[in-house]
Amino acid sequence: MQRIGVFVCHCGTNIAGTVDVKSVAEALKSEPGVVFSTDYQYMCSEAGQNMVKDAIKEYNLTGVVICSCSPRMHENTFRKAAASVGLNPYMVEIANIREQCSWIHKDMATATEKAVILGRTAIAKVQLNTPLVAGESPVTKRALVIGGGNSLGTFFIGHFSVQSPQPVQMSSFTNLALRLIFTLKLPTKPLTSSTSL
Repeated sequence: MQRIGVFVCHCGTNIAGTVDVKSVAEALKSEPGVVFSTDYQYMCSEAGQNMVKDAIKEYNLTGVVICSCSPRMHENTFRKAAASVGLNPYMVEIANIREQCSWIHKDMATATEKAVILGRTAIAKVQLNTPLVAGESPVTKRALVIGGGNSLGTFFIGHFSVQSPQPVQMSSFTNLALRLIFTLKLPTKPLTSSTSL
C-alpha cells in the first residue's frame, strides 16, 4: 500500500473563500493509505514546496496529492519538488479544487463536499499509480492513408517520392495509395504532375 501525503492549498481566498480547506484536509486524513494531511496558505510558494519536501522525507511518502489549482498551473512545480527529494515525479497528483470547485460554487458546504470528492479521486489514482521514467521511442517516418480523395492524393504526390514503373495520374488516388503501401520512402524532392516515376 502507498504512503500518501495530502496537501490542501488555500490559494489565498481563491479556494478558502468557498471551500473549508481545514475540513477537507481533516476528511482526507482518514482515507486508506494517507499517512499525512495538512493545509497551507500557498502550496506553490517556496515555503509550501518545502513543506511537501519535508513531509516526503519525514513520513517516507510514496505518493503525494496536492489539492490546489489546475495542474496546468503548478503540476510541474510540485513534480520537480518531489523529484528533488527522491520521489518519482509521476507519483504526484493534482486535485483541481480551484477551477473545478471553488470558482464554480457559491455554497461553502457544497464546495467543501465536492473538494473532498476530488481529493479522494486523486488519492485513489495515486494508489494505482506506478513510478514512471520519461523516455523516447524511435519513430519511423511513414504514413499510409486510404481514402481522402484527390486533394489528399495531390498532397502525397507533392510530398513523397513513389517508385513505380508507370506515371502517377492525379485522378487515380486509389492506385497511388496501393503503390504507396509497398514503396513509400521519405521525401526526397517534390513531384509534379509531369514527373515520370
